[in-house]
Amino acid sequence: MPTETTTSTTEITPDPLMQLAFGFMGSKVLFAALELDLFTRLAKSGSRNCTELARELNLHDRSARDFLDTLVALKLLERDGAGRYTNSPLAAQYLDRAQASCIAGILDMCNARLYKFWDHLTEALRTGQPQNEAKGGGPDPFAAIYGEPARLRQFLSAMTGLSAASARGIAAQFPWGDYKTFADVGTAQGAVPAHLALAHPHLNGVGFDLAAVRPVFEEYVRERGVADRVRFVAGDFFKDTLPSVDVIIMGHILHDWDLKTKRQLVAKAYDALPPRGALIVYDAMIDDERRTNVSGLFMSLNMLIETPGGFDYTPADCHGWLRDAGFRDMTTHRLAGVDSMVVAYR
Repeated sequence: MPTETTTSTTEITPDPLMQLAFGFMGSKVLFAALELDLFTRLAKSGSRNCTELARELNLHDRSARDFLDTLVALKLLERDGAGRYTNSPLAAQYLDRAQASCIAGILDMCNARLYKFWDHLTEALRTGQPQNEAKGGGPDPFAAIYGEPARLRQFLSAMTGLSAASARGIAAQFPWGDYKTFADVGTAQGAVPAHLALAHPHLNGVGFDLAAVRPVFEEYVRERGVADRVRFVAGDFFKDTLPSVDVIIMGHILHDWDLKTKRQLVAKAYDALPPRGALIVYDAMIDDERRTNVSGLFMSLNMLIETPGGFDYTPADCHGWLRDAGFRDMTTHRLAGVDSMVVAYR
């Protein structure tokens, strides 16, 4: 008599595709909440019901409840049994603009700039050309951003949001006790130098960036109480000599440029460092197998949209460029969020 068998099959559903396709909706709900300053307002007030928030944020009666409950479903707000809303722990830590850990700056830039540029991804894939301010012969995006104080401040704040979590990892995972001085190249607001100085009181640091950044940088480090140990040096890392320090940091710098320029910047760092000096490179590096770190791959596509030749890369790629420049003893370390850092010694 034949034995009865059953075949186990896993049903394939379209749910992952639907989540990808409608992902923009979640992004825009988050961006709208930031535009309304919802999380910072709630942090100050403690809690509010729907009617109170609708009045304070000038929301239409038709939209308020669905909007707020969407944020509950996204785990950005919490709602108690009395119908009062508060920030979730995630929002309280990262979306309240009064907190040092806030990453709203990078999210603001995603909303104001990147969202509309990504609408032209298909064109970028076909042409290999930027889809931002430079499209159609417009100004270089860096020139456009650095030439307008308000846009520059937004951009620098975005870089702080992008780097703040990584700064904590760099402070914890590098042997800072062996060194006294450092320079953060392309420092923006100064989030990394400020955090390193706070975490390691023996360190003295330099923030190196274009002259237009100086007032924003000096305001930032002064507010964090480290202006006596962190100073600004104006310069262009293509034209000027890099500061003479024990450790050079290049964060979210190499991915902006083509391969030739990446190698030039690495070689420039090698020339500036003393024997046993260290270079720290961090970016949203793609995993070596190029299979799992979708954030790194997204960022590389973003460089396609934003720059003439930039791209993100794997730790193995970075090790090769550093080795060719003369560096040795390369190691790779995962940082918070999407970033990884490569450390190398002269």
